[in-house]
Amino acid sequence: MNAKILLLEDDLLFGDSLQDFLEEEGMEVHLCRNGQDAIELTYERQFDLYLLDINVPLLNGLDLLRELRQADDLTPAIYLTSHQDKETMTEGFENGADDYLKKPFDMDELLLRITALLRRIKGKPTFCVGTLCMDEEHRTVALEGKLLTLTVKEFQLLALLMRHADKVVTKEMIIAELWSTSEDVSSGAIRVYINRLKNDLSTQTIENIRGVGYRLVS
Repeated sequence: MNAKILLLEDDLLFGDSLQDFLEEEGMEVHLCRNGQDAIELTYERQFDLYLLDINVPLLNGLDLLRELRQADDLTPAIYLTSHQDKETMTEGFENGADDYLKKPFDMDELLLRITALLRRIKGKPTFCVGTLCMDEEHRTVALEGKLLTLTVKEFQLLALLMRHADKVVTKEMIIAELWSTSEDVSSGAIRVYINRLKNDLSTQTIENIRGVGYRLVS
């Protein structure tokens, strides 16, 4: 499997063993020993998956993922942790985790979870609304054949509007899609992203449905 993985693990022996195992499976693994090095590496490189321990120096795995999600980084993430308490794992999922494994775990189980998660992410189809086409696997959008440059949230919002083309997408649906339940979101924030899309989509119409939401006209 060809995948680029960021591994955050401060246990030297376990981290090296896990890196060796995944690289034998054909993956490219970048191992970081602390959260600060990890988050700096995400600014320099693009990854297909994050594997994160929680109790690591400088910046723990929970705070690291929260910062990444707040920066619109939607790279899939799996926590590898010895934590057993429900509260910690609840916080992990609220911060944007896709899955977790409790240590000690079977390496083959980890491989199965990685494969399933990446397959699910990469299995998203390409679809079009009029001359507007979206490739969710490669996270690209083209209008009349010309690629658009969108932020992660703009991409998420446009995907939501395209999946419900000619139907009303409510503000509640937008908030649920773009923000976590712990974040406070104003109508003004939604309007900012809608207006950005309107500027980009010169030949596609996004209608305001007063007091309810928005509709992408096909």
